Amino acid sequence: MRGNRNRFGQVVASHIDENRSIYIFTTILFLMGIIFGAIIVNSLSLTQKHDLYMYLTQFFGQVSDGQIAQSSAMFTQSFAHYAKYVGLMWILGLSIIGLPVILILLFLKGVVVGFTVGFLVNQMGMSGFLLSFVSVMPQNFVLVPAFIIVATGAISFSLIMIRNQFIKRSNQPIFPLFIRYSMLILCVGAILAVASAFEAYISPYLMKIVVSNFM
Repeated sequence: MRGNRNRFGQVVASHIDENRSIYIFTTILFLMGIIFGAIIVNSLSLTQKHDLYMYLTQFFGQVSDGQIAQSSAMFTQSFAHYAKYVGLMWILGLSIIGLPVILILLFLKGVVVGFTVGFLVNQMGMSGFLLSFVSVMPQNFVLVPAFIIVATGAISFSLIMIRNQFIKRSNQPIFPLFIRYSMLILCVGAILAVASAFEAYISPYLMKIVVSNFM
């Protein structure tokens, strides 16, 4: 057992060391997306802010009254959504032309997180911060590293494909790398299940507490 754990740790350490520069780049890109999403909030017109705020107020009213979907249905929906997102990144990583699209998807994910948190805080102050803390941040503490790992793996594999295609001296065997790349995606799938379970079974309960006591 201890030997397998040490071997797994060595594999993880080797993966991070090999892709250190890509991890730094993808992390910075995601943070830029968060900042951009927060900036977009300030660029909305008063009418747009009002419409979004009314929609959120209606949604939080339903949460307070317990009028939300069943947890099992929410789990299935959340996991399917995240799995499609990761699956698309995996497919894009298998192609040379998919590299820029991977970067765009990661950036847009950061924009969504930044916009959501920024809008809640902008419109509701401390109550909005508490809502974002219980409804957005917890699962994203798991999802964000997962998406960065997938994006890094996809970019790394795509770069290998590009080197093999255009640099004659580079002739890395693709199949073993493809297996490692696919196993990485499957491991991330387990992380997505944890985040989806939190979002479906715990976040609604925490949101109900915040809405009932602070709004």
